[in-house]
Amino acid sequence: MVLPGLFKPKKTSEALPKKSSKAREHPSPSRRSVSKSPTKSLKESESRSQHRKISSRSSSRNVLNADIHPLNLPPEERERKRSAMSAPTDPPTPMDVDHDGDASSASSSPPPTDPTAFSDANGSTNDAELEDPTSPVPPPHRFKPTTSPPAKPALDPEECKALGNKYYKNSDFVRAIAEYTKALSVEPQSVTYLSNRAAAFISANRFDEALADSKQAQDLEPRNAKVLHRLARIYVLLGRPSEALDVLDHIATFQTVTLAERAVATEMQTHIKQAEEALRRGTTGSMVIHALDKVERALGYGVEKPRKWQLMRGEAYLKMGNVNSLGDAQGVAMSLLRKNSKDPEALVLRGRALYAQGENEKALQHFREALSCDPDYKDGVKYLRLVQKLERMKEEGNTAFKTGKYKQAVELYGQALAVDPNNKGINSKLHQNRAMASIKLKDFKSAISDCDRAIALDSTYVKARRTRARALGESGSWDEAVREFKAIAESNPSEPGIQKEVHNAELELKKSKRKDYYKLLGVEKDASENEIKKAYRKLAIVHHPDKNPDDESAAEKFKEIGEAYECLSDPEKRARYDSGEDLLDPSEMFSQGGGGFPMGGGMGGMGISPEMLFNMMGQGGGGMGGGGFSFSTAGGFGGAGGPGGSRGGRSRGAGGFPGGFSFG
Repeated sequence: MVLPGLFKPKKTSEALPKKSSKAREHPSPSRRSVSKSPTKSLKESESRSQHRKISSRSSSRNVLNADIHPLNLPPEERERKRSAMSAPTDPPTPMDVDHDGDASSASSSPPPTDPTAFSDANGSTNDAELEDPTSPVPPPHRFKPTTSPPAKPALDPEECKALGNKYYKNSDFVRAIAEYTKALSVEPQSVTYLSNRAAAFISANRFDEALADSKQAQDLEPRNAKVLHRLARIYVLLGRPSEALDVLDHIATFQTVTLAERAVATEMQTHIKQAEEALRRGTTGSMVIHALDKVERALGYGVEKPRKWQLMRGEAYLKMGNVNSLGDAQGVAMSLLRKNSKDPEALVLRGRALYAQGENEKALQHFREALSCDPDYKDGVKYLRLVQKLERMKEEGNTAFKTGKYKQAVELYGQALAVDPNNKGINSKLHQNRAMASIKLKDFKSAISDCDRAIALDSTYVKARRTRARALGESGSWDEAVREFKAIAESNPSEPGIQKEVHNAELELKKSKRKDYYKLLGVEKDASENEIKKAYRKLAIVHHPDKNPDDESAAEKFKEIGEAYECLSDPEKRARYDSGEDLLDPSEMFSQGGGGFPMGGGMGGMGISPEMLFNMMGQGGGGMGGGGFSFSTAGGFGGAGGPGGSRGGRSRGAGGFPGGFSFG
């Protein structure tokens, strides 16, 4: 069957368009220029026969090429077809008629043509059909054009993984990480590669990067037990046990988790809770330090201690309160401030350490700086007000002491002690200050008690020990005072003035063993001359032998009273008595002048009067007697009746020196 409009009428004879390669493979009968034959019917018969053959072949070819889309045709045929379709055409007729009347041949039947020359993949055979908007949409072609295969990636991730595993087994973790990273550059969502690189990061002590890879792998496969166990381990190594336990609880929802797998995280969490509870109860800081030491041993190598743990450690050091622990607390605060100088908690921690060391001004500066960083920080406000109040009351007590208002000073120091009972450093100083005021009030018992409390708060507080020794001596226990001063001198030989205090205490001990004239008269050591006189008269009347004829001790008492009054009523004798000159060892004095008695030159520059010397040697009743010392203007020594000798002057009893001495 011949489709209408397939051929275009031509006014002149012209060459047919070039056939496609397929047309060449199945050539049509050769086209000839058909001349006018005298027998028209024969030509028409031949033409119809040829047309039937062509039509049959065209129909077969259309079936074979129905799936070929025009765009899939070879370029030269596609171009030929485009040119043919764009050529002008006449209205379709059953046959193309040659309208030229020249000698060129014209066939009554259309010339044989290649059916594929103008047909597209859907069998369209003319321009009208191709351009008809109402024509059906062509079906998708089943022809698979030949395309080049996808390019092979430059890296083979499996090869990188295998090489990374090899490096990992050889403990070359840096190169293993590099290989796993190459594999991930090709397949960034591979859980296997992420998990392997996380393991390499752990072995290289790069825990933060390991955490990032493990979390990414967890997001990709939330129920991968191996990935989750590794994630829990990383949390423990970073000091985050609660998060590790959360991961293990998640694993337990679909797989059994043993106690051994929970052990490390559980133990770490337990120790942290113990430290927090110890701080809350206010127990000793050493328990907190012990618990923190245990949890820190479970951290990964090089992992920085969590900030919360560091603050807890600093708080524990403050609770311990000794000199070394306060220094450690400052060290913790400084390490935090080096990372963030505006950390309010670290500023308050260092301020509290300074406050405990008695450096209140510096402590106040740190509290104010913390509040400038965070005005609502409660601890900063609390300690700022506390130190300000304590400092004000302490200064008021010091002012009262300096102005001689000792009773008021004792009261003010007591109020200051109630402000912050937990501050050992400040409270030890307040107890010592109150002890000084109590000594001034002659309340030695209270003074000793305050010193004992100060030493209990700070065993290294030497000033409190010295104050206690003085209070012991003033209370009459000079033997204990001497022992205390000597102990201080042995433990602190460089303490200023301690040797002098030891010497004075020993002298006071000697003085305490002689007759206490002040005690006999019932007056204080700083009593005035009138007070001494009044006390003597009163006691003399009471103990006069005439008023106590039957009391033998009354005469002895009356004699002691008279002796005390004689010494204390004379300013010079009282001064020697108070200074203890009458108790000095003569050998010590003589050694100062070069040893022995100087001949003919007095006392050899000792500056000690002869009368003082005799006072040191004791006083007896009566004169020196025949064999005693003799002081005269004549020089030399004389025995009994010897040249220049003299039995005159002050004398001792019969127990004097035989032969006598005479000092010129």
